Amino acid sequence: MIRDRGNIKWTSMMLPEHVKLLRDWSEADHYQEKRELDEQQLEQFNEIICMAMEEHAELVFTYYQEHFHHNCSGYVHYIDPIQHTLCIVDEQSDNHIQLPFENIVDVKRK
Repeated sequence: MIRDRGNIKWTSMMLPEHVKLLRDWSEADHYQEKRELDEQQLEQFNEIICMAMEEHAELVFTYYQEHFHHNCSGYVHYIDPIQHTLCIVDEQSDNHIQLPFENIVDVKRK
């Protein structure tokens, strides 16, 4: 059986600039696109956040940062309308997370 080394066998014949471009191109394939939200979804998020603040309920946020979607959970401590951010407190680790409004792509109750 012949063991193929894949792309490794070709890199010795390529210019360093081409190798760098191929690596960058490969990394770009793994990036995720940010979902665009409509007014109805934003209004729904607003209702969920307001009710959770009244009831001191924990929420799970999905947000977009640096080409990827991330999740965090916690309680909304306050809303900063000037800087357009939410302050989320994770009671397990006492972390305060400043989450910009425009990065939020989903909000759910835990």
